[in-house]
Amino acid sequence: MADRTSSTGSIGSEPGDGSGAGSAGEPHLSRQLANRHIQLIAIGGAIGTGLFMGSGKTISLAGPSVIFVYMIIGFMLFFVMRAMGELLLSNLHYKSFSDFTADLLGPWAGFFTGWTYWFCWIVTGIADIIAISGYVQYWWPDLQLWIPALVAIAALLLLNLPTVRAFGETEFWFALIKIIAIVSLIVVGLVMVFAHFTSPNGSEAGFDNLWNDGGMFPTGAMGFVAGFQIAVFAFVGIELVGTTAAEAKDPEKNLPKAINSIPIRILLFYVVSLIVIISVTPWREVVPGESPFTAMFTLAGLGIAAGVIQFVVLTSAASSANSGIYSTSRMVYGLAQEGDAPARLGRLSSRKVPANALMFSCAFLLSAIALLFSGDSVIEAFTTVTTISSVLFMFVWTMILASYIVYRKRRPELHEASKFKMPGGVVMCWVVLAFFVFLIWALTQEADTLEALLVTPVWFVVLGIAWAVIRRRAPHRARYAAFKAELEERRT
Repeated sequence: MADRTSSTGSIGSEPGDGSGAGSAGEPHLSRQLANRHIQLIAIGGAIGTGLFMGSGKTISLAGPSVIFVYMIIGFMLFFVMRAMGELLLSNLHYKSFSDFTADLLGPWAGFFTGWTYWFCWIVTGIADIIAISGYVQYWWPDLQLWIPALVAIAALLLLNLPTVRAFGETEFWFALIKIIAIVSLIVVGLVMVFAHFTSPNGSEAGFDNLWNDGGMFPTGAMGFVAGFQIAVFAFVGIELVGTTAAEAKDPEKNLPKAINSIPIRILLFYVVSLIVIISVTPWREVVPGESPFTAMFTLAGLGIAAGVIQFVVLTSAASSANSGIYSTSRMVYGLAQEGDAPARLGRLSSRKVPANALMFSCAFLLSAIALLFSGDSVIEAFTTVTTISSVLFMFVWTMILASYIVYRKRRPELHEASKFKMPGGVVMCWVVLAFFVFLIWALTQEADTLEALLVTPVWFVVLGIAWAVIRRRAPHRARYAAFKAELEERRT
């Protein structure tokens, strides 16, 4: 959850005199996240709404091969995180990828990356609000969808306005709930498998459900490809693990630790949980529009447990939206500090919270209400929004890899001195970029994802027009020159 740096100092740095002023008298966001907050946020960040809400549709499209879908995506994104880790540690003045993209690729890259990342989390937050509305229907099926959506947006605003520590405390407990729930689900599911549990419709739990109905790839090659469409959304925000650790007091220790633990988290939270779910609930019985986590307990006749899991997946969506609002408000604050956003959004409250930027971001979440009424179902609206989010996040990940390729060419001495070198180096960058091209192609294979894919370029057209105006402004050029000078000073 890195914050963009300004020319006057690094956002997220320790407050100098208790007043929140920097060396130049500029206010700073104060770092109040303790190590326990950072660690739980990092772990919780590996458990996305896409896993809870979207995995049902993914399983129905790909069958048991969904397990390989999540493994492949996780494997590829691990290298993106390693590239980001090496770049962040190459200059500790970098506080986010928008900083090193601006430094290595040019000011246009920082502008496009910063605003796209803001939009990424706005779109993701909209998806989370849609998911929350769908989850609430479990208890109140007749409740109008706009009511829980509006309540959720108001709650997110109230959770983030007090202090950064309030956000950290909320995320700590949200993450803890998710972790306990998934571990409990795995344990209960394994007990059901080994006890040969038989569901009311006669289906018996067993690992053979993974291959006894058409094999591991029952829907064929194109079904496997279709699985990537929703699955990739489960990983959006994975870069928050690295950027949160980079803001810790000891980034050289915490950043590698956080990134290297990603494969273990993916194996536990994604692969193992999906193996257990499909073993208990045959893949053909998974309903696309429902969370398979809740359905597994419902199928077992454990109604109370199903209600508890439904509450857990609701808190997961709220957690993701909470992280998104936190990230977007800080990103907009940083953009305003650099002259890339209205100056009013760069002001802090008395509690050192960017309240204006926070309310600005929350206002955009209201579009979730309109989307809920535009489709025939919650999952349809969710699919549209998650596709847009996935494409935008792929752009950010691509900018990270492009920055790494340039970094290796221009600053080989920093790579040689690095204690956290990216395995595979430039070659793996091109492999992952080729994988992203495959993902874009996969999104063209279904009508709903293709429609969302075709809308996404509008965002970059808007950014291009904005950049054409902003780049000519003298204050913007001056801030970027100061930013580069400060980076050079740190390097020397």
